[in-house]
Amino acid sequence: MTREEKSQVIQDLTAELANSATIYIADISGLNAGTTSDLRRACFKANIKLAVVKNTLLAKAMEASDKEFGELPTILKGNTSVLYSETGNVPAKLIKNFRKKSDRPILKGAYIEEAIYIGDDQLDTLVDIKSKEELLGEIVGLLQSPAKNVVSALKSSGGKLAGIIKTLSEKEG
Repeated sequence: MTREEKSQVIQDLTAELANSATIYIADISGLNAGTTSDLRRACFKANIKLAVVKNTLLAKAMEASDKEFGELPTILKGNTSVLYSETGNVPAKLIKNFRKKSDRPILKGAYIEEAIYIGDDQLDTLVDIKSKEELLGEIVGLLQSPAKNVVSALKSSGGKLAGIIKTLSEKEG
């Protein structure tokens, strides 16, 4: 690879890192061609972009990026694949599900909304991360709950109040 080609790859990687809020770094070495194809197909269906990268080029792209990747460049050893996603927990769920049939991919680390996760032991934590949409849904539900209670109380109280007034008016009559 010429110096110009490397420079172009670093620029492309830097742009990809800048455009992605969720970046997973995994090791998929040891997967045969068929299993790798299955992984790529699963990634495509889940709207995850999978790319095998050279460690040195990814490290330089991380360095050139405006984002703070913390300890992530230190894990760039051996076979490295990058998974880019819009949703924080989708790649973790895909990896966990895929490992029911295979011992790979192994999670090296992840960058999610400025948080850094290092090591395969973080996989369960990453699976449990809620997406922005899930969090917004929960917040809306929580906000709606008190309003529903007030409306319900007003309706039932209004009915009781009307009943009391009707009863009182009948007594006077």
